[in-house]
Order: sequence, then structure tokens, then C-alpha cells
Amino acid sequence: MSHFYRMGADKTKEPVALANQFAGTKPTACWLIGGGPSLKEMPIPEIVDSPIPIMTTNLAGHSLLRPTFWTSYDPSVRFHRSIYLDPSIMKFVHPRRAMDLVPETTFKVCDCPHLYFFDPETDRGFANFLSAKNTSIVDWNDTLVQAIDLLYQLGFRRLYLAGTEMIVSPSDDWIAEAEKVGVTYEPLMLLGDFAKQCEAAGLSRERQEELGTGDQYHFDERKPLAASINTDAHYFRVAQYLRLCRRSLSLAGMSLISVTPGSRLNDYFPYETAEVICQRESERIGYPPEPSVKGFYTGTADRQPGGIGPMRDYRPHHWKTNPPARDPKPEQKPTANRDDLKDYLNAPPEVEIREEG
Repeated sequence: MSHFYRMGADKTKEPVALANQFAGTKPTACWLIGGGPSLKEMPIPEIVDSPIPIMTTNLAGHSLLRPTFWTSYDPSVRFHRSIYLDPSIMKFVHPRRAMDLVPETTFKVCDCPHLYFFDPETDRGFANFLSAKNTSIVDWNDTLVQAIDLLYQLGFRRLYLAGTEMIVSPSDDWIAEAEKVGVTYEPLMLLGDFAKQCEAAGLSRERQEELGTGDQYHFDERKPLAASINTDAHYFRVAQYLRLCRRSLSLAGMSLISVTPGSRLNDYFPYETAEVICQRESERIGYPPEPSVKGFYTGTADRQPGGIGPMRDYRPHHWKTNPPARDPKPEQKPTANRDDLKDYLNAPPEVEIREEG
């Protein structure tokens, strides 16, 4: 059963086989880009030039890079038409968005090029968060976990998470004013807890709203304080979801590597810099501009790695052909039909005649 399908404006579905299309002989890697403010400090040109694809979520990467893959959870009106209409971007969308209009157009989302739907699963647990047996995509009201499951089903087994702070922090001015009333902000503290402590110490919610939070995204968008507190609680909850999914991730062969300084995920998953990752992936896969390709069209020698022993291709042990022919079905003996049986029963019995002599 296919995980993915196209949908027409008449709601007809056409299955599309995409599962494991990006798997290889070694765990294949992909950037998974969130919308956190740290993305502005990332080496974006190096990430874009690295020889691995990029998935973005929602508005992540806006004005900084164009993704290979994109997925969203929120209503379609929140996103830019250039994502939907770009045929070079492979898009994965919840089926409830199929009949939405693409912003600033008269087109249906389902009619966009290179766009695929998936059936959501709301009752997925931690133990089977990732599994080859799953035929749907997890729905925990979050785009990041949705993206992780999508990339797993596509065949990726190493994800580099950039711009995924999973936290909304108070502004420096708010932290400084809180210190004056005896409240200290601890790194990774929940914003709602900090706001309650400040209010109990005499710093009103109105004043907290004026002081505001730090940058919430790498793009020019900002939520009011109440919504920011809810968003931070959601980020915290999702970070705990992923902490509790670590055995499932391990069994599925999936590695999550944080590339985001100060992320809540860094307490539970390994952290590496983007520069180290770009260098390693370029050495592993090959950086396209290097080395020179002079002589590739005219040379005839095998270009195999040096220092390895002989190689020979064999069939699997009991295969006689490659692949083996299926055993023919055994011949079935003809069975009498109803008329043949009736004739047999009505026929006079056979009598053996012997000659006397």
C-alpha cells in the first residue's frame, strides 16, 4: 500500500510509490530546516551547496533558501504561493488542505505540481513512531514530527536539524527587568513559568507584553505574549515527545543530529556544527565542482577505488536464474460438472458378460 497519493479536484486519488526512493547503500542524509532565529546565523551558502537535499517546514527558510522537500501543517493561507507553484519542490500536504485555494491564485492546492498527500494517524504511540509497517504519517499536531516521519518513509536515515531551537525566550530587556524584582531566567526555562514568576514578583502582564520576547523566527513574524507562551509550551512538549521516541528512532535506524545552538533537543540528541556536517557530507558523497572531470569522456579505464580486493557478483545461493522463475501452478485434474454427474447416475449399470466354453 502506498503512503502517498495525488488527488484531483473531484477528490479522486491516484497512489504514487515514493517509499524508500531516497534510500541508498549507506544511511542517506537530509537537512531538516525549522524557522528558528538561529537560521540567520547559519552558513546558508554552504548548506545550499552541500550534496544532500533540504526539507523545510511551513515558512522556514523563507528568503534564505529554496528546499528540495517541503511540508506544512497549518492552513494553506499562511504560506507563499511560490512554494505551491514551484515544480522543483516536492511538497507533502495533509489531505484536508486539498481543496484550499493557493494564496493569491484561483488554483486548488491539489492541482499544484509535485505535490503529494498522505493519510494522517492521530493514535500513533512512541514505540512505533517510526516503523516500516506504518502506512500513514504521524499526526501529533506538529510539523517537525510530521517531517521526520515523511523523511523516514522516503528512505532517509540521518537528519540534520537546523533552525530548531524549540524554545521562545524572553527578550534581554525582560530578563534584565525581572532581575530587578528578584526573578532569574534560567536557560531553557518554560516561558509560561517565567511569566508567572515575574507576575508574582510584581511585574505585570501588561509590562511583560511591552518588554516582549526575543526573536521568535528568522523571518519578520511575531506572536503576542499569550500565543508565544502557548507556542513555547508546544515546543517543549514536542521535544519531550522526541526524547521518548529515542528507542523507536534507534530501532528504525534513524539518527537525529541537532545543528541548532541552544536547542532544547541538544539535551537528548547529539549536536554538530553545520560546517562540520557540510565538510563530512562533501567528502563522503563528493563535492560537485571538484575534482576536474577532464578525461571522463575519453578515458576507458575503470575508475574504481584503489586498495580493495577482487569483486564478483553472485546470485543468491539457491537461485537458478536471476531472479528465479516462479514455480508453475500444478495441473488441476478436470472435475465433472453437474450434467456429467447426472448422466453418470442415470446410465444403466455395466454388466460383465462372460462366454461359457
